[in-house]
Amino acid sequence: MPSNLKPQDVMLALKLVAVGVEPWTQPGLGKALHMSAAEVNHGLKRLAACQLYLPSERRVMRANLRELLTFGLRYVFPAQLGGEASGMPTAHSAAPLASKLHVEARDAFVWATPAKKRAVRGRSVEPLYRSAPLAAAEDPRLHELLALTDALRVGRARERNLAREELDRRLAS
Repeated sequence: MPSNLKPQDVMLALKLVAVGVEPWTQPGLGKALHMSAAEVNHGLKRLAACQLYLPSERRVMRANLRELLTFGLRYVFPAQLGGEASGMPTAHSAAPLASKLHVEARDAFVWATPAKKRAVRGRSVEPLYRSAPLAAAEDPRLHELLALTDALRVGRARERNLAREELDRRLAS
């Protein structure tokens, strides 16, 4: 069974958390995440091999996911920072952290995207997976989870601590 976790697998796990108890299908998840159903299928297998997903119950093992996000993600999938860009807010520049912190415009982080209504200027962050901005634009809960994940990847100690607290609340079983 494959166990080499990929960034899209983390996004898939976060989408399953965002979906909660609602019924889902692999093609439906694929459409929502802008990836193929086959990618979702392989991702679920990798998540299961890494003890992040329990196939028999069709649920994310939230405590394990929290541990990966909190202690390993920034080392396994480090953030790639770019120059100033216009795009969708992420990390501490997006909800829920943006309301808890005063962020100077020069300290904002964005996923560089084509002009949108919600576009802001900031330092560009390569998304965890290429389709993350598209999926996040369609699902505010997923956007928050991905933004918190980015805060763990790019934030300073204060932002990372706040992100951990927010993730703890969202991942509590």
